[in-house]
Amino acid sequence: MYLEIVTPEAVLFSGEVTSVAVPGVNGEFQMLDNHAPIVSLLTKGNVKVYGEMNLEEEVAEKFIKEKNITLLPINSGTIEMKDNKVIVLAD
Repeated sequence: MYLEIVTPEAVLFSGEVTSVAVPGVNGEFQMLDNHAPIVSLLTKGNVKVYGEMNLEEEVAEKFIKEKNITLLPINSGTIEMKDNKVIVLAD
């Protein structure tokens, strides 16, 4: 699936990943390839990205790398999954 992570300052990441888990308002949920379309609000927590992420040097400090998971701490946001593309608007 294709993931795009956008903040008010910049596009932090654009690329292919295996799956994404996000802190939804009703709890954490994960999306895999070909997930049904969804739009949801996000709360404070970590966006967990599974799969290889090639991060630009200027944004890499915002992420936390753990084995095969990359974490992005957020305060709030919105997520949309449609046509195998995930867009995370994070604050």
